[in-house]
Amino acid sequence: MISKIRNIAIIAHVDHGKTTLIDSLLKQTGMFRTNEQVEERVMDSGDLEKERGITILAKPTSIKWNDFKINIIDTPGHADFGGEVERVLCMADGVILLTDASEGPMPQTKFVLGKALSQGLNPIVIINKIDKNDSRPDDVLNEIFDLFVTLDANDSQLDFPVLYASGKNGWCVENINDKPEDLKPLLNLIIKNVKEPDCLVNKPFSMLATLLSSDNFLGRCLTGKIQTGNIKVNDQVNVLNLDNQLIESGRLTKLFSFEGTKRISIDQAQAGDIICIAGLSKCSVSDTICFPEIKTAIKSTPVDPPTMSITITVNDSPYAGMEGEKITSNFIRERLLAEAESNVAITFNENEKKDSFEIGGRGELQLGVLIETMRREKFELNVSRPKVLFKFNALNNKLEPIEEVTIDVDEEYTNSIINSMNKRKAEMIDMQNNNSGKTRLKFRAPSRTLIGYQNQFLTETRGTGVIYRVFDSYDLFKGEILERKNGALISTETGTAVAYAIFNLQERGIMFIEPQCKVYKGMVVGEHSKENDLEINVLKGKQLTNIRASGSDKAINLVPPLKMSLEQMISYIKDDELLEVTPLSLRLRKKELDSNKRKREGKR
Repeated sequence: MISKIRNIAIIAHVDHGKTTLIDSLLKQTGMFRTNEQVEERVMDSGDLEKERGITILAKPTSIKWNDFKINIIDTPGHADFGGEVERVLCMADGVILLTDASEGPMPQTKFVLGKALSQGLNPIVIINKIDKNDSRPDDVLNEIFDLFVTLDANDSQLDFPVLYASGKNGWCVENINDKPEDLKPLLNLIIKNVKEPDCLVNKPFSMLATLLSSDNFLGRCLTGKIQTGNIKVNDQVNVLNLDNQLIESGRLTKLFSFEGTKRISIDQAQAGDIICIAGLSKCSVSDTICFPEIKTAIKSTPVDPPTMSITITVNDSPYAGMEGEKITSNFIRERLLAEAESNVAITFNENEKKDSFEIGGRGELQLGVLIETMRREKFELNVSRPKVLFKFNALNNKLEPIEEVTIDVDEEYTNSIINSMNKRKAEMIDMQNNNSGKTRLKFRAPSRTLIGYQNQFLTETRGTGVIYRVFDSYDLFKGEILERKNGALISTETGTAVAYAIFNLQERGIMFIEPQCKVYKGMVVGEHSKENDLEINVLKGKQLTNIRASGSDKAINLVPPLKMSLEQMISYIKDDELLEVTPLSLRLRKKELDSNKRKREGKR
């Protein structure tokens, strides 16, 4: 019965506790055996999700409570993966808005809440981490209400229920002074406040494919909510695209329901439930799976377009093919096409020769995760500097993406951050002091000016600051800005770097390599202390002689090299540089490796 099903999505800013809350719900509703060993953050199943401590892919799960089946969709909290949130909200009939009791609403909170409200979903508000020493529940509740008003919530949405919770400890209360016990108040509130799925049982089967995954045994697996009718294994179905064109016909070989963290094989499913379908070879995200008598596709919620892109090419360095297995343009092309098919927030374009591919995304993190994933799949490739995607209005004025930037810093760094953001054409829109030595700054800044800012920001705040970014809108082009000020230290030789050479070159700038590191001609091995590029030889060892001079054999003290993450490297490079990515190595390099050719091009 539809009346016994509830579909709800959990939305929040990154690190506000969505996945941890789901952990507690699964445990308290008996979805794990008594003696079962359960990891923390069980919904973050991917290697990168576990390593980074963030949710990257939206995933459904389900629990049972008082004869009700509650399907829960865990959504990413980082702005770069907002496309995942946008497309999965169509499966939900309500949302849980989770907000940190100390931080309050953050940029991503505004983004995801706006999407939920625009789809007519009524939120249940949970002020989480209420047991923190610096929690301020009353102020946060007022901020949440103001955010609802700002986002033009209707009267029904403004009348939201509120719970105070500690997701980590597994309890919530209706009144802040109530004795905490468990999460039953939340479960009962979901049953009471989330409407039953608005689906028609007596109509032919139809379902919008919302999530796409691949299985070695089952092939393409498509997840979505059944909009109308019922479905059984071996039923004949058609697949329609958004233009009502027939993509394929076939029989469903497998049906799956979600139970806890597992996919359970079932024989049939009913309208309103969230299921997974296998047996189709061409169906993709936003396609409609339906009985043959249905000729009109289900409308799909449009996803905001990408604001940034990178160009990916075949690795052509002297060390190409030494570490990876998938090195040709055909391998890279097929992989990127598959990513664009399953991720609606990713765009794919290629040149005529099909050896250069432009990938559009929401930000450096999303693009970096894609590159890191391919790296672990044994790919080798070159990656260009990110560039923002401009638009033009009806008057042919150039428009660029603008982000809302929220920065939390110690008071002593406030002025330096304001000055730094001003240089990036940013407009300060708010400044708040929380009376505990911290200041919250809010800006509207062009996306292109923030590329590569993370490293400088951490330096300016001595690693104590936190910065959050989310796309706001397109606005008039803000003018030219300065790129990376310092030039590069470029290797003149191919071989293995030696300590003696690095020691003698340290005063020239910051080194990125250490002794015994393999380098090649045209590789960027450090950052010059001046604005121009400088070519250096890191292979030149000490001349051996029979004469021993006083003090000549003193110990060599090397400054530790600067280590950067993949995303930091992508943001760091200039337009004439590339990042070489292999399964074992990340190397910065010039596009043109030959020094003479670079000089000739520089004179043009």
